[in-house]
Amino acid sequence: MALPSADLGDGTYRNPVLDADWSDPDVLRVGDDFYLTASSFGRAPGLPLLHSRDLVNWTLVGHALQRLEPAAEFARPRHDRGVWAPSLRHHDDRFWIFWGDPDHGIFQINAPGIRGPWTPPHLVKEGKGLIDACPLWDEESGEAYLVHAWAKSRAGVKNRLTGHRMRPDGTGLLDEGKVIVDADRIPGWFTLEGPKAYRHDGWFWIFAPAGGVETGWQGALRSRGFFGPYEEKVVLEQGNTPVNGPHQGGWVRTPTGEDWFLHFQQRGAHGRVVHLQPMRWAGDDAGGCWPVLGDAGVPVAVHRKPDLPSQPPSAPATDDDFPGGRFGRQWQWTANPQDGWAPQHSGDGLRLSCVRARDPRDPGDPGDPGGPGDPCALDDPYDLRTLPHVLTQRLPGAAATVEVGLRLDSEEPGARAGLAVLGDAYRWIGLRREPDGSVRLVHRFAEPLTPGAVAAPPEQRTAERDAAASFEAPDSRARLWIEIGADARCRFSCDVGGGRQPTGQVFAATPWRWVGALLGLFALAPDGGGPAGAATFTRFRVTATR
Repeated sequence: MALPSADLGDGTYRNPVLDADWSDPDVLRVGDDFYLTASSFGRAPGLPLLHSRDLVNWTLVGHALQRLEPAAEFARPRHDRGVWAPSLRHHDDRFWIFWGDPDHGIFQINAPGIRGPWTPPHLVKEGKGLIDACPLWDEESGEAYLVHAWAKSRAGVKNRLTGHRMRPDGTGLLDEGKVIVDADRIPGWFTLEGPKAYRHDGWFWIFAPAGGVETGWQGALRSRGFFGPYEEKVVLEQGNTPVNGPHQGGWVRTPTGEDWFLHFQQRGAHGRVVHLQPMRWAGDDAGGCWPVLGDAGVPVAVHRKPDLPSQPPSAPATDDDFPGGRFGRQWQWTANPQDGWAPQHSGDGLRLSCVRARDPRDPGDPGDPGGPGDPCALDDPYDLRTLPHVLTQRLPGAAATVEVGLRLDSEEPGARAGLAVLGDAYRWIGLRREPDGSVRLVHRFAEPLTPGAVAAPPEQRTAERDAAASFEAPDSRARLWIEIGADARCRFSCDVGGGRQPTGQVFAATPWRWVGALLGLFALAPDGGGPAGAATFTRFRVTATR
């Protein structure tokens, strides 16, 4: 089961077509099938793969990247790093995904089919600040090219696009690169990024956003040669609509010849939701053409569906019964999964567990359980934001109620487990084993981090605190709920056997810098020694409330 589709059932659709944080989307058609991928930053598995037959009804069919590289660096959460703005292409009977990691360089993977097997990540260009990479195979000339943008935080420059000749097999570049668009020279343009390169009607095209994530617009640039010079035009902007900063996405043409454009809108804690815009080409005085997006350059809210065969309503899955102790494709870890994290079937749900034998700041003996050789020794018991083994999925963009069953299995004092809304600030509700052996329902929160706080020693960070008074859960079980409003304001409640009751104040979910808030399930070990942190989750549900 999933949240409602954007398909209105009368031949029209409403935006957004993907109402959650599917950031920086790119889209591709192969035959009658459409595929979409998006940024996944530091979560694993990464590079989600979505499928549709009509550009409105989408399902999540898998992930292309099982582990981030360098693997050791992503053994800890890197929420805003990792996979930025991927490009999805089909060439030489293979699927290709290129992306920029701002700290390491440009990577690519490829596969014979969308479900893989995908090759390991290959570093195409090493360097700091290289982001938003897109390849272009020119079928007219046989040449291959690559274009990318720059992150000022790493490279000291931004607002420009660099182009390269590329090896046709995508394994490397053939030159040092050239700035092909310097938007500092375009009046009023700033933060040019996210390029997607195409060939159309004898022109080289680059669709690229500018103006910033929350306030920007979509630009189109054209040239007779890949290396320029390019002329530019704004082709989509907010206008008098409520869709702020409509930009950064991909163009796709249907088998019937219709053109469509998928892009994102930044919506606070909900992240970057995805809109579908009609697109057409209009001629100009120079004998060329320009794309016209949306309704004469502004976003549409409701529109006729693409001229494609009718499909059953669908949206990416959210619910999970954890059959056989396995979790669905919608879940991602907050870091590369390690040996020992494999969920176990408890007979009635998903069992998450971890072992902790000493303080993570104690180097210990690598051969001892709980030492550095133990994957859970990466835990930081002081802050959920630093834990690598939190199982997450996207916060729904629509008003919804989230619920899950929880049983705390660990007998160790200090063990705890629960359901969280995770962002720069976070809040969770769950169960904790007390020193006297009893189990209590607790509701905890942490305020937003100050710059550099994640890297600081635990005792220097903002402490997690109680959000409400705790009370006993006599059977070590609870049913947990979070009611999420359309404004991402969250209300928590629980049932430990005496009926459902609210707990704590309303919590306004917060995003990370580039990532929307996440729903998370976790089981943690206590601060002391011994095995702990085991818990079982059952019947996870996300139900629309509007």
